[in-house]
Amino acid sequence: MKTNKNHFNSRQGLYDPSYEHDACGVGMLVNIHGEKSHDIIESALKVLENMRHRGAEGADNKTGDGAGILLQIPHEFILLQGIPVPEKGKYGTGLIFLPKDEEQQASILSILIEEIEKEGLTLMHLRKVPVHTEILGKDAQATEPDIKQIFIIGCNDQQELELKLYLIRKRVEKRVSATDLPAKDDFYIASLSTKNIVYKGMLESMQLRHYFPDLTQPYFTSGLALVHSRFSTNTFPTWSLAQPFRLLAHNGEINTIRGNRGWMEARESVLSSPRIPDINDIRPIIQPGMSDSASLDNVLEFFVASGMSLPHAMAMLVPESFNEKNPISEDLKAFYEYHSILMEPWDGPAALLFSDGRYAGGMLDRNGLRPARYLITKHDMMVVASEVGVMDFEPNEIKEKGRLQPGKILLIDTEKGEIYYDSELKEQLANAQPYRTWLEKNRVELDELKSGRKIPHKVEGYDKLLRTFGYSREDIERIIVPMCTGGAEPVGSMGNDTPLAILSARPQILYNYFRQQFAQVTNPPIDPIREELVMSLTEYIGAVGSNILVPTESHCKMVRLNHPILTNTQLDLLCNIRYKGFKSVKLPTLFNAEKGCAGLKAALDELCKQAEQSVTDGVNYIILSDRNVDEKKAVIPSLLAVSAVHHHLISVQKRVQTALVVETGEMREVMHAALLLGYGASAINPYMAFAILDDLVDRQEIQLNYETAEKNYVKAICKGLFKIMSKMGISTIRSYRGAKLFEAIGLSRDLADTYFGGTTSNIGGIRLEEIAADAIAMHNDTFSHPTDSLLEHKGIYSFRKDGEKHAWNPDTISMLQLATRLGSYKKFKEYSHVVDEKESPIFLRDFLTFKQRTPIPLEQVEPEEAIMRRFVTGAMSFGSISREAHETIAIAMNKIHGRSNTGEGGEDSARFIVTEVTVDMGMPAVGEMALEVEAGGEIYTGTVISMGNPHLVIFVDEMDQVGLASVGPLLECLPLFPDRTNVEFVQVLKPDEVRMRVWERGSGITQACGTGACATAVAGVVRGKTKRKTKVIMDGGPLTIEWDERSGKVFMTGGAVNVFEGFIKV
Repeated sequence: MKTNKNHFNSRQGLYDPSYEHDACGVGMLVNIHGEKSHDIIESALKVLENMRHRGAEGADNKTGDGAGILLQIPHEFILLQGIPVPEKGKYGTGLIFLPKDEEQQASILSILIEEIEKEGLTLMHLRKVPVHTEILGKDAQATEPDIKQIFIIGCNDQQELELKLYLIRKRVEKRVSATDLPAKDDFYIASLSTKNIVYKGMLESMQLRHYFPDLTQPYFTSGLALVHSRFSTNTFPTWSLAQPFRLLAHNGEINTIRGNRGWMEARESVLSSPRIPDINDIRPIIQPGMSDSASLDNVLEFFVASGMSLPHAMAMLVPESFNEKNPISEDLKAFYEYHSILMEPWDGPAALLFSDGRYAGGMLDRNGLRPARYLITKHDMMVVASEVGVMDFEPNEIKEKGRLQPGKILLIDTEKGEIYYDSELKEQLANAQPYRTWLEKNRVELDELKSGRKIPHKVEGYDKLLRTFGYSREDIERIIVPMCTGGAEPVGSMGNDTPLAILSARPQILYNYFRQQFAQVTNPPIDPIREELVMSLTEYIGAVGSNILVPTESHCKMVRLNHPILTNTQLDLLCNIRYKGFKSVKLPTLFNAEKGCAGLKAALDELCKQAEQSVTDGVNYIILSDRNVDEKKAVIPSLLAVSAVHHHLISVQKRVQTALVVETGEMREVMHAALLLGYGASAINPYMAFAILDDLVDRQEIQLNYETAEKNYVKAICKGLFKIMSKMGISTIRSYRGAKLFEAIGLSRDLADTYFGGTTSNIGGIRLEEIAADAIAMHNDTFSHPTDSLLEHKGIYSFRKDGEKHAWNPDTISMLQLATRLGSYKKFKEYSHVVDEKESPIFLRDFLTFKQRTPIPLEQVEPEEAIMRRFVTGAMSFGSISREAHETIAIAMNKIHGRSNTGEGGEDSARFIVTEVTVDMGMPAVGEMALEVEAGGEIYTGTVISMGNPHLVIFVDEMDQVGLASVGPLLECLPLFPDRTNVEFVQVLKPDEVRMRVWERGSGITQACGTGACATAVAGVVRGKTKRKTKVIMDGGPLTIEWDERSGKVFMTGGAVNVFEGFIKV
């Protein structure tokens, strides 16, 4: 049985590798005219080495997170290896990673040969790539693959051969992953192309040239080079995750990755291309188990293989933002709008460099949160990198320099020797098809539609419905009223001390089991107010056509919504659009309450079946509605309904052919809207919230008319959605929709897998039975009792005796106040007992207790001072905590001798005062270690040390008994030292602390001597009396001396004072 050599990269405990992101350094060198040379490779490797700080290394300084280089295929170098390849462009080559096990390697190679031959091609040669394994760290060595270079011939048309190589690679990947070979995860095709080749591995930046000796051969030439140094921010490195990938290198994170992957899988059913006859053959397009950057590369190369140009594909995947404050031409706006119907943005901070061997370019995401700068020399060399200073140029060599702009592309065509700037590229893209005309003829603007019908806001059985959907007085007074009067959701603080939904004894609405995720690691959350320039809630609903790769006006049959919250009037308009081929259907989300859980399951199955049939019938959008509740029919929770239908349609490959609209009485706050959108809804009509607004206006509980209240409520929801998206670093609702950026607390694994697309729920919990029980409890409470017009006050937001339990209730708070006022530890223990030993749990921590184990004797435990030195606080920007909090943490860490970080803003200039200096004192020379000398009738044993000047170091038991003034001059002038010597008397106080007094030759007794302190420390080590790092206390003050074992040098550290500030004119 094979053990997983890199077990950290598999899911375990709370770690899930699917959350991985990178933060890296990227660089690109291109000769604009495509002239090949080895100098380009050499310079690119230097760029990579200059970005060493952008890549992570293991503690051994030998295991890197990943480094790599993408180059043009070195035709002459290959011929010099004795490999008889045909002329350029008529063969394909690439590096492949294989398992070390020969039997498994042979199995994989036979699959590879089979697929090559299926395409009518031949594997002409298999070259073992020379590598220097010995330079790797042990972790990299443990997972090192066998690296081979393959050569494929048999087709003289380069474009056709390029496509065949792509198809071969995808089929081989698919077949190998389906095998049961234990080491199949070690197989990876780094690149396979007629144009470019990738050398990469689990290396650090300095190792790439040494590990692959090919790269240092003078005949290995290229006209362009793309390098990448990987810093994986919350994942473990692997050989395959090193970059560049086949077309691009990426610095940053794709925060929308879960949604992008999900929608790409759903979209596969409507993909077809004249160039790729059977898409099923190469599915999945996104290789499972890879990083966000790898997934983006997979999609990019699919579009390029399908015949799309590199800039076209990049502009579609990573579009720039546009709105009133960021105007672009109408034609370009139409280009982006047309493509946004087909593909949601891949969003997140990203600097992207890409090349297919002919074209090379770079671009930033719409926010520009990962910078990249470029420079063009007078010799037509372009350098693009994630920071300045990666290469040195004389100022007079530079022709042009600048930085990549958010959402803008810069491209070089090495065949034509031309640079294309963004405006020129985008103009070509925008004019390639009549996108503007297509949209004007086919797209419907919902805000521009008018209806003669008057749609009521009231609902029949209003009081009963409030109870059915689980409303309380608090929902209305604390949530809805502030939203409809102030246009913003209310802000609470101090956390939530009521039980988690899974721990509550009261019926719960399903939304309460979910928690939002937010961007961690290196990505700053966006400020939705400051960044409104790049943020958008614009949504399109309708059916995506069957072939999105072929531009056609039929894709434009869409309804555009400025935001996803629909008023009752807008929903009515949507239901009744009858022109331009629009078709909708309304499906009920209700179940038979008497049949319990079985009734709920049957209703969900029927709902999914009806939705599937609706797509077959050509319905553009499906409205899931929970109206028409009655005594027999209870409500299917809207979140369960929309998620079940969304995932069912993906599973039957019919998701992108329709849109889901939710008409629900359940949704009332921002989190509910975010959940519905996150699990697949395109638009939501919260009709009960509007009925509540109507009732508030009628009863004059708010001093507004209905239209203003509705407008404020919708505005509050939209502002809240912006806030939630921004915490995840996402700019557009299209990227947020269906991305499932949530974690559940208290859903069973089976429920999460069946209806919520495998949403993480680490602690398990409710099944369909409990969901049905809660829905039926609320339903029966409504229909089995006469309705009291006064709605229940559930006591969620403030304590009530008859309401939900609170951890901090009048009893616990009064006990704490009493304990603090009296200063009574006994009372405090009473308080802590009540809080820790609750009758029933409220928080997850209430389940935790200390394990009962045999205590470790204190003398076996490190002292607290040593433990606290390991404490570290990470870098935090002032965006996450205030300056005062940041500084308080830093001061606390300094006091306990831990380590603190200045934060992303850098150090305050007021602190640029040097208080301590370390000096390299060079290497000592050790003479006689135990030299007996006589002075003043006393025999002393000294050690002779030279620090560039002579020292005699004498260890004594009691310093105060040494007559330094009388004995010093005698020892200084011993015949053994013709040039005289310095004399140090030393008393060892601790293994890392000594007291020293010095007689300096020619000067007498002095307060301190730097070289004497160094000689003292060296003598202490060679005599076995002190550690290598020692504090030497002299009459003039202490110095810390360290004799470094590795370098053999002595380093002296001491206090420093500022003696002069200003300029000296020379």
